[in-house]
Amino acid sequence: MSGIELARAYWADVVRPILDREAPGVPRAAGRLGTGSDVLGLDDDTSRDHDWGLRLTLLVPAEHVDDVDQVLAGSLPASYRGWPTAFALTWDPAVRHRVEVAAPADLVRSRTGLDVGDGLKTSGGLKVTDWLSLTGQAVLEVTAGPVFEDTSGEITALRELLAWYPHDVWLHVLAADWTRVEQELPFVGRTGQRGDDLGSRLIAARLVTALIRLGFLLERRWPPYSKWAGTMFAGLPVAPSAGGHLGTVLAAPTWQERDAALRAACEALHERQRAVGLPALDGPACEPFYDRPFTGLRTGVAGTLRAAVTDPAVRVLSHRGGVEQWVDDVGTLTDKDLRGRLTQVLVGQSGRDGQGQG
Repeated sequence: MSGIELARAYWADVVRPILDREAPGVPRAAGRLGTGSDVLGLDDDTSRDHDWGLRLTLLVPAEHVDDVDQVLAGSLPASYRGWPTAFALTWDPAVRHRVEVAAPADLVRSRTGLDVGDGLKTSGGLKVTDWLSLTGQAVLEVTAGPVFEDTSGEITALRELLAWYPHDVWLHVLAADWTRVEQELPFVGRTGQRGDDLGSRLIAARLVTALIRLGFLLERRWPPYSKWAGTMFAGLPVAPSAGGHLGTVLAAPTWQERDAALRAACEALHERQRAVGLPALDGPACEPFYDRPFTGLRTGVAGTLRAAVTDPAVRVLSHRGGVEQWVDDVGTLTDKDLRGRLTQVLVGQSGRDGQGQG
């Protein structure tokens, strides 16, 4: 039984009957959201050694959170299907039930750092800086797992809000990753030509990371954190055309083979960009890097995307993109408040108070 299957059964057999009896008039939503490989449907036998079990997300109005939590603490059985209902987590050593009870807006805020409460409707939607402060994993903790029931519709609406970037912000982050590729692509060959094979491999691996992220962006899919990036990339529509080349980059014994595989991956991704209806260049994405025997990326690959942006709040931004494109430190990326402050500093000066679509 997967974690999602266990959560669904736990809700239907145990938790929902308690709420029907003890809190029948309270609006509610239940699902398996938040952290855990099972939220992404990727749990296996290894996943069960920590933080796996009878976990559920229960969303109720803020004024009912404490009462509902207490009802569950006093009513849940000791176990269900052989699994304890109360257990510790790696970030919380207390042995207690793991039905996370929260208000919908508070759950979203706890994962993303975004204020999506009542004020959102009157403020015109999320700001550009809000979108750029998000990590894919943070959004997936709200949108990826199943919702079993939603009587108020609030969490469903919030998941729809976070389904994907506004169009111009999407163009902006795509252009930022292509710019990153453009900046370093010729260095794979240059370092290799100098006899620095380790340096060539290091740069190639960085480029593969950026190209995998581009694959997610092109398919309108939020990228997970690094542990699951390869697994989930393999399921993207672009994977058959680009994935093999990216694997070759990492396995190639010479810089020439690395260079050729990176060029093929870039062309596959650029072709996919054209196929999904996004702005793209006529002809290839790559070209020789001056008179040197290395591959370069045509400047227009990113420039064509930027030229299509019409939102003034996005047009004034630099090429930096979003927080995941500036930082790879885990501590920063998992700190929602720090991500927000960093975004305000790096983006806010040019896009402060800009409104995105949505």
